[in-house]
Amino acid sequence: MKNRLPALVDEVEREIAEVYRRIEAVALANHRKVLDAFHAYRVSEFHFRGSTGYGYGDAGREVLDRVFARVFGTELALVRVQIVSGTHALALALFGLCRPGDELVAVGKPYDTLEQVIGIRGRVPGSLTGLGVKYRQVALGADGKPDPAALLAALGPKTRVVLVQRSGGYAWRPALDLETMARLIGLVKARFPHVRVVVDNCYGEFTETREPGEVGADLVCGSLIKNPGGGLAPTGGYVAGCAECVELAAARLTAPGLGREVGATLNSLRLLYQGLYLAPHFVAEALKGAVFAARLLERLGYQVLPGYADRRSDIIQAVRLGTPERVLAFCRGIQKASPVDAHAYPEPVPLPGYGDGVVMAAGTFVQGASLELTADAPMRNPFAVFLQGGLSREYVKLGVLSAIRELEELDRDK
Repeated sequence: MKNRLPALVDEVEREIAEVYRRIEAVALANHRKVLDAFHAYRVSEFHFRGSTGYGYGDAGREVLDRVFARVFGTELALVRVQIVSGTHALALALFGLCRPGDELVAVGKPYDTLEQVIGIRGRVPGSLTGLGVKYRQVALGADGKPDPAALLAALGPKTRVVLVQRSGGYAWRPALDLETMARLIGLVKARFPHVRVVVDNCYGEFTETREPGEVGADLVCGSLIKNPGGGLAPTGGYVAGCAECVELAAARLTAPGLGREVGATLNSLRLLYQGLYLAPHFVAEALKGAVFAARLLERLGYQVLPGYADRRSDIIQAVRLGTPERVLAFCRGIQKASPVDAHAYPEPVPLPGYGDGVVMAAGTFVQGASLELTADAPMRNPFAVFLQGGLSREYVKLGVLSAIRELEELDRDK
């Protein structure tokens, strides 16, 4: 394999050239959208200065909220370094909207870290179900896509929120594209106009030319150390949507009566603005890397999802490896090709919010930053690894080739 791998890489590069061009067209549209928002709100150097203490009157924070809202097609946005993760952003949305006696309905199984927020795994103090919110989960169809009829049948007068997860997370299913999401939201709103639709947008921003808020979602939530932070945001998250819903989420982040009016930005604003400005480009680079990985690994006989030419609505590339040893070998290869902690040896460990041991290869400049090149996997069947990010497709190529070498070495040692 070692001798024929360079020739195979050249073949793959030729095969995927047209897919790259489609990604570049999406990136151009999203660059235009972001630039228009910067111009609309007259972003200036003084917006980067930040604030301390309570953060009263922080003009840069207020304009950043407006820029995000325009980019995401919503009335308001709450963009804060005090939001520590995508899970935290979703918790703000769900606790802000749901009251005791309300019902939360999830379309498919939520991501692992949300299970304890909802209260469907373990006994976690303060979970939604622990506070009297009812929970129902509607299974996806055999194709891994939502079943609209089953969803509508599950909704009723007590349903307050429908939770939609754009990415497949650790499930072997395709990401939910915006066209499908628009149809689903339209059906829900036509029959149950009182229901709020909350979208977990993690890993999906800027992979298409529209965002969930532009197709009817009431709240859209995500992390700044994923796509919209552009590899520069040091921490943070966002909630964007209708004004009433964002205000309710803001009251959970701070306190009722304080809401969006407080929250010091310290020295973070320049990085948040610049990260958003660059995000469409870096998302495109991550997508190109994922396409390369999909086609090369497919040519080597591995099952991948999505396929290299499939329509993409998130940056995640899943690869089914079949055994724990192969998962660990792949993650070792990604770690070895990282700029930070390349000498580290990834091992599965218990992590907060996860039910299984998780191995994570993430030699990143920002801890856990998924737009930088990372690979992780829960240690459970079907022993698939989830590759995401890459601030340049060249780095993704180097990482994937390193992972392949580790797999080959594992095979030689058997």
